[in-house]
Amino acid sequence: MDSEQWDRRYAGSELVWTAQPNRFLVSEVSDLQPGRALDLACGEGRNTVWLAEQGWRARGVDFSSVAIEKARELAAAREVEADWEVADLSAYRPPAGAFDLVVVFYLQVPAAQRTPILAAAAAAVADGGTLLVVAHDLTNLDNGYGGPQDPTVLYRAEDVIADLADSGLMIERGERVERPVATDTGERVALDALVRARRG
Repeated sequence: MDSEQWDRRYAGSELVWTAQPNRFLVSEVSDLQPGRALDLACGEGRNTVWLAEQGWRARGVDFSSVAIEKARELAAAREVEADWEVADLSAYRPPAGAFDLVVVFYLQVPAAQRTPILAAAAAAVADGGTLLVVAHDLTNLDNGYGGPQDPTVLYRAEDVIADLADSGLMIERGERVERPVATDTGERVALDALVRARRG
């Protein structure tokens, strides 16, 4: 989907996604000392806002201007400050070594786009900083619930680790994880890829 399609998807007054942070962000980041955080493909800003609430100096970037406006509104409603930027991640290059935490959640694009985006994300991680990537796992297509149904935009932790091979980051965790999803017919399980890496 391009930015105009996402603008239309985000155009309603209600949030497309929940206002609550992703469960893996909470579990993987809660032990980190707050510093400078960058949330790439931030959507409506729920994770950026949560980071700001935890004391991070947070910046959210997304190519949908409608999503970024909703993110600003969410931050204002929650009475926190964050920086927001509209940018296409295929061309966006954050400052090298500028962030103590970089998160990339559910960026579902083909490998030819994903690899340079993750390289740029990794380059933005400061010494001692962390990169956290979470995505719909390729196996979710047949064995999990929800998510994109196009296998070309799905990937595994191993794919992310390969993307980061020349990044200088140390892989701390890379695996498929289960994410419970409440539905009208009961709880289902989605399968996600999770990679946590650290510089230095």
